Amino acid sequence: MTPSTPATIDLLRLPTADPGDLTPARALAAAGRTLDDVLAVVGKTEGNGCVNDFSRTLAATRWESLVPDETVTVFSGGTEGVLSPHVNLLVADPGPHPGHDRGLVAAAGRTRDLQPAEVGRGSQLSAVRETVDALVKQLGLTPDEVDMVLVKCPLLTSDRIAACRATGVEPVTEDTYESMARSRAAAALGIALALGECTEDAAFEALEAKGAAGVWSSRASASAGAELTDCHILVLGTSGAASSPLRALHGVMRDAIDLESLQQLFAQVAAEGGTVVQVFAKAEADPSGTVRGERHTMLTDSDLNSTRHARAAVGGLLSALAGTTAVYVSGGAEHQGPPGGGSVTVVYRMPVA
Repeated sequence: MTPSTPATIDLLRLPTADPGDLTPARALAAAGRTLDDVLAVVGKTEGNGCVNDFSRTLAATRWESLVPDETVTVFSGGTEGVLSPHVNLLVADPGPHPGHDRGLVAAAGRTRDLQPAEVGRGSQLSAVRETVDALVKQLGLTPDEVDMVLVKCPLLTSDRIAACRATGVEPVTEDTYESMARSRAAAALGIALALGECTEDAAFEALEAKGAAGVWSSRASASAGAELTDCHILVLGTSGAASSPLRALHGVMRDAIDLESLQQLFAQVAAEGGTVVQVFAKAEADPSGTVRGERHTMLTDSDLNSTRHARAAVGGLLSALAGTTAVYVSGGAEHQGPPGGGSVTVVYRMPVA
């Protein structure tokens, strides 16, 4: 049933000393909250962000032992360049908050467990779409009021590929690293479909054709990991039916050096009198092999995966604008913003009117 007044939230951004560090949980008491109030734990860990990034697994395991079963955890590995390891705790904050005519609301949920044969395929796309649909309705939002859909989805390990083939079905790919991209793509297209950013035919056609560059979501942020077999999903939106000092707005970077688009988002926050709390962004190496006509080497570097280069580049740009290195930048932006760019969501706090 759709609530008449969606539950508002607060966002606490806290540094971590290592992937297993739980000291940020102590900040909840200082903020007048408990672990039972935690809707989602969203963090950056200092692993390689690839298939064997066990920093994500450690962080997820540690936090999931503390928070309620319905709380989702989303850990993105890779803090290359100036990016700092940290967690974002999204906690229920019902107020009251007089003087605010709208506010940030959130809902979290999970898809069913996905079989290895479903990863990166239409069944994953559909599962994400269905869950996003349900969460948006739960919040009483229209698709246009959604500012971000954050997803952590599974990937294929060697064991999962073997299990898939044991059933007589070929996996979407036998390359475990590529499976991350295929899984992110399926999740992003499910989000785009749920938010009305593309048609059903376009979403499924894009899933099968790598060249479907024109089909993407401006509000999808998907990352993949071996630490789960379902998709953890968080929906954020700014609701006119809520009252809270927190709000959000979204946009896209057209490429990895798109300073102008970022400045426009930050200028909008400043024009409203707000203060930036956190920035969530996707980044990828431009698949064309160039950035504004100049050749880049991110896709041909045999020492570092391209996602690591992209996080470092965009992380530096965003950190300079935000005035903090504890920003959330996730690599691999398949169908999450235009090719070579990525989706961006800015969460900000308003003073009392």
